[in-house]
Amino acid sequence: MFMPALRSEITKLLTTRIWWILAIILFLYIGTVSGGLGVVFGFVSRTAGLESAAAPPTDVLAPMLYGSVSTFGYVFPVLLGALAVTGEYRHQMLTPTFLATPKRGIVLGAKTVALLIFGLVYGVIGVLASVGAGAATLALFGMETQLGDSDTWALMARGVLALGLWAVIGVGLGALIPNQLAAIVVILVFTQLVEPTLRAIVMFADWAAAVGKFLPGAASDALVGAPSFFNMGVTGEALEWWQGGLLLAALALVLTIVGYFVSWKRDVT
Repeated sequence: MFMPALRSEITKLLTTRIWWILAIILFLYIGTVSGGLGVVFGFVSRTAGLESAAAPPTDVLAPMLYGSVSTFGYVFPVLLGALAVTGEYRHQMLTPTFLATPKRGIVLGAKTVALLIFGLVYGVIGVLASVGAGAATLALFGMETQLGDSDTWALMARGVLALGLWAVIGVGLGALIPNQLAAIVVILVFTQLVEPTLRAIVMFADWAAAVGKFLPGAASDALVGAPSFFNMGVTGEALEWWQGGLLLAALALVLTIVGYFVSWKRDVT
């Protein structure tokens, strides 16, 4: 029963335009961020010297640019996951879905796996954008791209995994907040305002670093294992990459379970 439900969920996503629209925006956005920052720091390094305090060290810049897929791109798989769930409520598709698959836990599980797959695809798209644009700008300024380093390729793989987990988090948020507009507002406010503000505060307050490293975005950066613009000035020990991954997975699990009992099991019309 699970595999037919999984195929159904994948088909639902493929027959909508939102998944590839968000994918295109993700690619263009991350490519612009990675390439633009590469140009800025490359120009600073060339004009002020490679050891200028205004630019990150050359061995840090490449992974920072490549890791932008997580630092700046995680909002897209979260939105996709939330829209995949809230769209069922908005377009009143849950009734036929539950008639076809009466066990609601299987439906939610299939949707979670389907979004994990799409999130991984988003991860590949985002990595292609961040690495492609970032490496191109580094090469343009005669700086080391580190593409021959195995650690760089491991970073890319973890970046793909991070976006996959974020898509599952989006499923949990959508199940917890079934109203589509409310879910979108919550996601955008948190990812674009609340968390960046909190992480900026952590940068200037050493006492908050111990707490700040457990924020979802910080955990995502820890999973990828690349320095980000939010943690360069933070002192204290960061999470290990596997700890960041476990934290994201735990967040996704908790949100999905709570969403299942709060909204998913309710009667639908």
